[in-house]
Amino acid sequence: MRGGPFASVRKSSATPVHHASELRYPERVNFLPNLIARPVKQALACGKKTAPLRRVNKTLQRSQRGVTLLELIIATSILLVLATAALPVVRMTVVRSKEAHLHKALREIRDAIDRYKDYADRNLIRVEVGSEGYPPDLETLVKGVQIGAGSDRKVRFLRRIPVDPMTGRAEWNLQSVQDDPDSTSWGGKNVFDVHSKSQGTALDGTHYADW
Repeated sequence: MRGGPFASVRKSSATPVHHASELRYPERVNFLPNLIARPVKQALACGKKTAPLRRVNKTLQRSQRGVTLLELIIATSILLVLATAALPVVRMTVVRSKEAHLHKALREIRDAIDRYKDYADRNLIRVEVGSEGYPPDLETLVKGVQIGAGSDRKVRFLRRIPVDPMTGRAEWNLQSVQDDPDSTSWGGKNVFDVHSKSQGTALDGTHYADW
């Protein structure tokens, strides 16, 4: 009995057939193409956005290089002006230092001459007749003289002849007791005083040869 009461039940319980357009989740159909196309769109969009930024960065770099060069020129000019202004001060400082060394050298030699004269006045050393108790030359102050007649002891009054800072040499104008005070030549009898051989003028207006 194919046409019995159960025939309608079989037809109604059959699984319904749906078309593709009537699927429950139709958005998943285009999932794969969208997945492939999205990175391409993003890359194009990023390329359009970053292109102007590169041009701006290049412009900024050029302007920064220009500013750096300008700053370098300004700094060099300022240093040049400062160096020019400081040059006279440095030169004066060097001259003042040389003058201080000249005073020290003259004082050292004159102290040695005075000590030699003191030993001679106390008859501790033998002196030549007519020397007035002053050393015959500066080398004698360095080499030393014998104390007493029967003694081997020697006393030195200078470790070395000082260098004249104005001439750079250990040479001095010598003056003896017999020489005229205004004389520029040494008589050769004894060493009463010493002066610099420099003909320069000091910062205070005096001449080094008169010190």
